[in-house]
Amino acid sequence: MSLLAKFLYYLRSVLVVLALAAGGLYGVIASIICTLIGKQHLAQWITARCFYRVMKLVLGLDVQVVGEENLVKKPYIMVANHQSTLDIFMLGRIFPPGCTVTAKKSLKYVPFLGWFMALSGTYFLDRSKRQESIETLNKGLEDVKKNKRALWVFPEGTRSYTSDLTMLPFKKGAFHLAQQGKIPIVPVVVSNTSTLVSPKYGVFNRGRMIVRILKPISTENLTKDKIGEFAEKVREQMLDTLQEIGYSPAINDTTLPPQAVEYAARQHDQKKNKIKNEPLHSVSANDDVSVHHEGSSVKKMH
Repeated sequence: MSLLAKFLYYLRSVLVVLALAAGGLYGVIASIICTLIGKQHLAQWITARCFYRVMKLVLGLDVQVVGEENLVKKPYIMVANHQSTLDIFMLGRIFPPGCTVTAKKSLKYVPFLGWFMALSGTYFLDRSKRQESIETLNKGLEDVKKNKRALWVFPEGTRSYTSDLTMLPFKKGAFHLAQQGKIPIVPVVVSNTSTLVSPKYGVFNRGRMIVRILKPISTENLTKDKIGEFAEKVREQMLDTLQEIGYSPAINDTTLPPQAVEYAARQHDQKKNKIKNEPLHSVSANDDVSVHHEGSSVKKMH
């Protein structure tokens, strides 16, 4: 990695921390105002939009959404793959009004961001205290059903930071809630973002996240003994969609993870072989490439 690439990586890493702090501070103020006027349920949506606009401006990122019409009819529980710090940027773009997130309890004490989350009605879960977490989730379910709102859950439970087109195993909490409340699950699949951010490989590029919102999946006839099987089917559907979407298109300012470079080369190879049998252009970590996959196409991004 060149000195310029290293400089850009560390500069953008600092900028994202500052953006999160600024967004968190804005969220604290917005949450207090929304609570005072009886609109606390809108605080996270308002702040999410702030995160999106600030990070888009500062980091040169954007989000392309497919299937946003699937978020119109509430209530529902949204489940999405959990990858990196950029998840909050993606949330800022598609977060629906009246939606609330779940988060691990330790985040509650993070300056600005955690304070905003606490003031805006986040459901904090302490996984070391199972009964307490269940009670918190049940409270969230009651609110979602009664007021026709939405709940956002990352079923992997933690950020994967994966550079492969895969997901961690799903925890079952969101699916138990959906079954108890007889409300739909809405799967949200985000293109692999290791081409945009990857601490392991020193990646911090400009580019675009691709988000596909799948159709709501009914839980009306789901029985308790079938929840594990149901959760696995949802995960498989999301994995299939992730394989179709591929990696996030990136403008290579720093570097690219080797898995993404190999993926782009394979897609390039398949496309060229379908057209004509001739020598292929090699794809290196120094190229500006899009490793977003639609069908068999691999596009350059400038």
